[in-house]
Amino acid sequence: MPHFEVRIHEEELDGKVEAKLVLALTDALVRVYGERARPMAVVELFGIPRHRWGTGGETGTVNAPIVSLNLREVALNLPGTPHASERLIASITDAVAEVFGESVRRKVTVHIVGVPAGRSGVGGEVDPPPAG
Repeated sequence: MPHFEVRIHEEELDGKVEAKLVLALTDALVRVYGERARPMAVVELFGIPRHRWGTGGETGTVNAPIVSLNLREVALNLPGTPHASERLIASITDAVAEVFGESVRRKVTVHIVGVPAGRSGVGGEVDPPPAG
C-alpha cells in the first residue's frame, strides 16, 4: 500500500490546503501507476511549528516540504513502469508545487522508500512473504 508522509510547517496548513495536497499527491501516484493505485494511496500530513524546524541553521525561514513515499520495493521495478523512482520524484514535486506555488519547487525533498518483500504487513499478516 503506497503511504505518503508529508512534513511541513504547521502554518502552511490552513484547513483548505490539506484536501488539495492529499488529492495532488494521490494524483501524482496515479500519473505513474495508473488508476489502479488510487484506492491504495494513503496520505498523512504532519504539521511542524516553524520554531521547531530548521534549515541552514535557522528556524522557520523556509517552507521546504519533505515527502516520503513508502511502497513495496517491487513496485519500483514493475514491467511497463520504467524509471518509476525518477517519475515518482518528478510527479510528487510537481504536486507539491501545484498546491504551494512554484516558489517551493526547488526546496521540496522527496524520499522514495522501497520496502522489501516480507518486511511489511497488514492485520498481522506479512505482506507478501519473500519468495524462495
